[in-house]
Amino acid sequence: MRIVLLGAPGSGKGTQAQKLISEYGIPQISTGDLLRAAVSSGSELGQKAKAAMDAGQLVSDEIVLGMIEERLQEDDAQKGFILDGFPRNLSQAASLDELLAKTEQPLQGALLIDVDYDVLMKRLTGRLSCKNCGAVFNRYTSPPKVENTCDKCGNELYHRADDNEETIGKRLKTYEDETSPLIGYFQDKGLLLSVQGVGDIDEITNAVKAELQKIA
Repeated sequence: MRIVLLGAPGSGKGTQAQKLISEYGIPQISTGDLLRAAVSSGSELGQKAKAAMDAGQLVSDEIVLGMIEERLQEDDAQKGFILDGFPRNLSQAASLDELLAKTEQPLQGALLIDVDYDVLMKRLTGRLSCKNCGAVFNRYTSPPKVENTCDKCGNELYHRADDNEETIGKRLKTYEDETSPLIGYFQDKGLLLSVQGVGDIDEITNAVKAELQKIA
């Protein structure tokens, strides 16, 4: 199974990706993880990426595609993959299609986790994290039993400074402007699958699996 995950920040892509890894035994390929690993390893692509980041520049699509190509050659990706974080725009989608055609691993689907703007804003602005164990809560949707106290370890919870309406509004606007056109792109190619990312996590997972049955 070879799929791309689509969805705005806060849509629950990461949670569902972990469920899919467990269910189907295929890796999640996150471009953020690839960049960190390449920089850490000091590979040729990693050195190029580090030079760009050190200069305050975006890492070029060419470098990211090179990292994806290398990752797809590893043994665990031969049965399929879940691509997360790429493509982010139409130009990247076209380049990805070319790469996957070359490696004979074409996409079978693009799975959209669809969530309304107001729900995304609540999820992201209400996020609380534990300073000690890293557990995450939400003051609106999944509050701790005791205010500002972690259910798991009893330590203090904090609200990240960048989890405010202005910053999150900008992130969602960027997604809307750059990434949401991909929905139409994949729909036109007959690859779009979609679920509502609201409600019980396991129910969403079941809806995701039902959609993926269409391409299994």
